[in-house]
Amino acid sequence: VQLQASGGGLVQPGGSLRLSCTVSRLTSTIAMMGWFRQAPGKEREFVSAISRSGSIPSYGDSVKGRFTISRDSGKNTVYLQMNSLKSEDTAVYYCAARQNLIVRSSWRSEASYDYWGQGTQVTVSS
Repeated sequence: VQLQASGGGLVQPGGSLRLSCTVSRLTSTIAMMGWFRQAPGKEREFVSAISRSGSIPSYGDSVKGRFTISRDSGKNTVYLQMNSLKSEDTAVYYCAARQNLIVRSSWRSEASYDYWGQGTQVTVSS
């Protein structure tokens, strides 16, 4: 399984970006998809995750209400719509996938994911 993340770039504070993550295998066979991010000098941080059904996605506290995750099984793609971006959102964003569903409380853990993409840089600056 290979994951290809794209959509990063430079955006001004308050702006929007949409990240995409395309999976080489049908997303219907992937139970969970997630996004993490890592800023320079900081640990990797959970951003969002969504299950195969797409119901009740999970969000990190710092992005709740501003970011929206969604998946298009027909296109093997997961999206992360990022609105009202702040300078502290600047980071490399990674998409991740897990083959089997696990308890919701584990969605935020990096160790819960089997596959990772290469990352895409998001820079929020004026």
